[in-house]
Amino acid sequence: MKPPPLSLDEAQARLLALAPALSVEHRSIEDCAGFYLAEPLTALRTQPAAAMSAMDGYAVRAGESGPWRVIGESAAGRPLDRPLRPGEVARISTGAIVPEGADRVLLQEDCTREGETLRHLQAAAGPGRHVRRAGLDFGANDLLLPAGTRIGAAQLALAIAAGHQHLAVRRPARLIVIDCGDELVPPGVPGLPHHLPASNAPMLAALVAGLPIEIRRLGPIPDRLEALAEAFETARPADIVVTSGGASVGDHDLIRPALAHAGARIDFWRVKIKPGKPLLVARRPNDGGSQIVLGLPGNPASAFVTGFLFMLPLLRAALGAAQPLPRCFPARLAAPLPPGGKRMEFLRARWADGEVTAGTEQDSGALRPLAHANALICRAIDAPAATAGDIVPIYWLENGGIA
Repeated sequence: MKPPPLSLDEAQARLLALAPALSVEHRSIEDCAGFYLAEPLTALRTQPAAAMSAMDGYAVRAGESGPWRVIGESAAGRPLDRPLRPGEVARISTGAIVPEGADRVLLQEDCTREGETLRHLQAAAGPGRHVRRAGLDFGANDLLLPAGTRIGAAQLALAIAAGHQHLAVRRPARLIVIDCGDELVPPGVPGLPHHLPASNAPMLAALVAGLPIEIRRLGPIPDRLEALAEAFETARPADIVVTSGGASVGDHDLIRPALAHAGARIDFWRVKIKPGKPLLVARRPNDGGSQIVLGLPGNPASAFVTGFLFMLPLLRAALGAAQPLPRCFPARLAAPLPPGGKRMEFLRARWADGEVTAGTEQDSGALRPLAHANALICRAIDAPAATAGDIVPIYWLENGGIA
């Protein structure tokens, strides 16, 4: 007797618990974009290291109202070579160190200068005005980012400003994607009416673009046990193998027997979602650990949705992400929805102008509505009918579900 399908939450939790523990390496910081921090990021220096001007103007001592004598300049990278004395000011540029003895900056547009004499046209500013104090951004030994943070453009700049040249990250994941099915022909190859271009593997590879992975595609592989067994043997060095098609219960769905032949053990099969019910997860020994095999359905919308909900989180978890699962966002419905069914549903939808609209065509074999979608509406099991204006949870697709 087949076990009942798992809920989405249980299936995701079981899958993430199997994520391979990739080794940690120290990479040049400029090669770390897209990786996840394997260790907390701590500042090695103070930023700014000294008080700096936030504006172009003149550095002066608090409590003085002028006029003053201009005695030099503090420029970015070229500080004034002596302290200010009473009655003196220094020309200062944005990002320049505030001279010793000064504690505020007068804006240049609020001043008049005649030769070396400066007068201020406004009321005197208080201490600290237009000055970035030392350590305003961070101090040495401050914790800046926790482990598991993805390194994007801003995080990369922060790490460099904090004095780092290398970062601890997990090595790139080795991923192999296999297209399965007698009906498939390679992209661009003319076929007969019973043929389909093999689009799933390139689609899944594009879905994980931007993650630090080494990816290889195999196939299309015909529905023959020996061909699938050979593909699994070729895929043995991978950390994660993703198959598309052949994971259901038909006479030609041979993923499960091919996995048994390859020495893999099925961890779970079938999830209570639509599309994507015949999802399969297995593992087999690999280099002292376990290789994870993720069997996705063959219909393209099903493959995309399960790739989004399972393949992406699995890879993120293996790479050390603190939050590998995609996050839901609330959105207002632009049009009503009928009651939900006996499985959690993911409707291809378009979010625009603050509202989300489900596509009229939700067939799991249809690619055009998927290509026009930028969101998935998440509908709970037995969800009641929804009306226009109701708030529903959505997954945002164009950034992989992460804000």
